Amino acid sequence: MKNDHRPINVNPSDLFAFAWPISALASITHRIAGVVLFVGIAFGLYALDLSLGSAQGFETLHMMMKSPLGMFVTWGLLSALAYHFVAGMKHLLLDLEFGDTIEGSRFAARATLLVSAILILLAGLWVTQG
Repeated sequence: MKNDHRPINVNPSDLFAFAWPISALASITHRIAGVVLFVGIAFGLYALDLSLGSAQGFETLHMMMKSPLGMFVTWGLLSALAYHFVAGMKHLLLDLEFGDTIEGSRFAARATLLVSAILILLAGLWVTQG
């Protein structure tokens, strides 16, 4: 009988001990951004209903979005949108077999993180300036 020391079950705490490749982290983050956007649809629909309900509702929404929590939620949703869009473009290019090597995947993941970081910073500036 072969003595195999591989774990049969992986605990959630074990996931932080793995050395994840950057392409895997970029892909997982893309999925997380998609979940954040899905949850953000509820905020968007609430804001739309509130703003179109009456002039008072529009003013209420305006004040909510000017609060620090409102700006943070807006920035978070814009950040998730920016990352999800850029990572989606990366996935489309990989589907078209551009950069489907290991080196190409690493480069694409780094480029995704860099472009997304720039867009996220710009979104933060835009939210705080508006």
